This record gives sequence, C-alpha cells and structure tokens, in this order.
Amino acid sequence: MIIEFLGTGTSQGVPVVGCSCSVCRSHDPRDARLRTSVLVRVGEVSLLIDAGPDLRQQALRADIQRLDAVLLTHEHMDHIAGIDELRAFNFKQRRPMTIYANQATLEAVRRVYHYAFSEARYPGVPELELIRIGKEPFRVSGIEVRPIEVMHLTMPVLGFRIGGFAYITDAKTMDDDQFDRLTGVEVLVLNALRQKSHISHLNLEEALAWIARIRPKRAFLTHISHLMGSTAELERSLPPNVTFAFDGLVLELPDPARSQ
Repeated sequence: MIIEFLGTGTSQGVPVVGCSCSVCRSHDPRDARLRTSVLVRVGEVSLLIDAGPDLRQQALRADIQRLDAVLLTHEHMDHIAGIDELRAFNFKQRRPMTIYANQATLEAVRRVYHYAFSEARYPGVPELELIRIGKEPFRVSGIEVRPIEVMHLTMPVLGFRIGGFAYITDAKTMDDDQFDRLTGVEVLVLNALRQKSHISHLNLEEALAWIARIRPKRAFLTHISHLMGSTAELERSLPPNVTFAFDGLVLELPDPARSQ
C-alpha cells in the first residue's frame, strides 16, 4: 500500500493569501501546504480521500492516471471544492466516479454541484455516483474501509482505516468506541491545526495526546496552519514516532487483505 500526501494544509493553505509571516515566507518546501488530501494505492486500486480546491494541481504533480473512488471526510469546501476536476477521470475511464460519504456530505455535494445532477445535464459536467456510508465497514474493489467517526465541533466527520493505515482530519473529539477501532494501527495520520487551542480542531498538544493513547508505530500530523510555526523549528520537539507530514511525502505499508 502506497500513501501519498497530496496536501497537508488547512482551509487557507500555506502560504496564506496576503500574509507575510515567517512561515508564509519560508523557503522550506515542507512549509508550503496545499489543502489537505491523500492518495491511497493498493495494487492497481487508487482511492482519493477528499477532493479539495487544489485537486487539479495535486493530480498533475502526483501524476494520477486513474482513480477508482473518492472517500469524503465531510462537506466543508476545502474538502469538496475540487469535485468538478473529477471530470478528467470520467473522460479517461469512461464511467462515473464513485463517491463515498455520509448523508450530510452527499447532500452538500448535490447542492454545490447541482448541475451534475440536473435532468437537463449540460455536456461535460462531472458524472458522479454517490454512495452513502455510515459507521459500518464497506468495500471498494475488494478493499475493506472502516469509517472512524470524529466530531468537528458539532459536525460528524469520517476518518478512514484501511488495513494498518488510519486517516483522521478535522477532529476535535472522538468517542471511546471509535478510539477502539484504531487499536493496532501501524500508521496514523491526524490533524493538528496549530499550537494554541482551537474550538473545532485538535491543536498540537491534543493531537500528541491522542497519538499517545492510540499508540501507532508511526504518526504523521496534517491539516496544519501557518500558525503552527515552521516545520524545521518544531520537528525536533516531537516524539520520535511523530512527524509533520508535508506535501508530496510518500509512505509504503503492507497491503491490506483483499476479497472479491
């Protein structure tokens, strides 16, 4: 299983438009962050988690030639604003793109991309097959995906576990039974917005506490704001099994079990 971080930034990205702070002016490429998204490849199957406004740039940089499905964490625009770019895969693969999400997120997709679901569809609009998921595991091309529900203030958000890999973003709280679903995870990706407390996102201290509780072999922080500070300044203060993810980072894990 290959994991590629397409973006690791928060809703504004880094650098932030109009900002002249030291992080936004940093020459360290790890401090330049597109909106959060990740590509998961298991054999020939490619799954995209979230389709934000930078999807076109991300897909070109990562040379994505095929997508089998998209998993959406929630409805905020930094996670769904790139869905129109999926047209390219419609044209190439000659089929609708399957999107898995909870009911509220699917309703938002229908609302934002109403033209894709119109009875009088304009030629060339994205073709989307929407599939509602809840808290129960589901399969994509034989690969089991286990949803992990977290709360983004009062909004339910879905994380996903695939084999020994788990991906959680935009979390602030999580129930004990969902923590239990992460038992034995090898690689955990978790949001950490900044150092100061935030009403709807984990800050760095809270994210590190979750990691200490879950006890993955490795953990990578994502959905990072310019207010976090520079990667170079902070990385030395992290526990040895924790790293700031950065755009373009690629991880390799054992393939999960598959069934047809």
